[in-house]
Amino acid sequence: MAGEGENIELKFRIYDGTDIAQNFYSSSTTIATLKQKLIAEWPQGKTITPKVVNDLKLIHAGKILENNKTLADSRITFSDIPGGFVTMHVVVQPRTTKKKTEKNQEEKQKTNSCSCIIV
Repeated sequence: MAGEGENIELKFRIYDGTDIAQNFYSSSTTIATLKQKLIAEWPQGKTITPKVVNDLKLIHAGKILENNKTLADSRITFSDIPGGFVTMHVVVQPRTTKKKTEKNQEEKQKTNSCSCIIV
């Protein structure tokens, strides 16, 4: 595991298998900071592009990492192999805005509820 002040070599693998932003990062770096760096270094010409930090999810060891935690808090493990690095998977999930028709259908379901009274 990474201790405070230790540098960890990370690379990030996006949906098409491309690795980006390989570098050394301090264990005190927050997940949100990493996501900002990924957005800034996102390869041009990709069909899916994140616009804000919340569009990205970083996954390490099967866990989705939280924005407000540091690499040390997230217990990032790394290889004992010299020259080894940690690969994190990046999932892009842009926020979808509800279409007007979807909103109207939800409102209709709420207002058209049936009520029965048994006397």
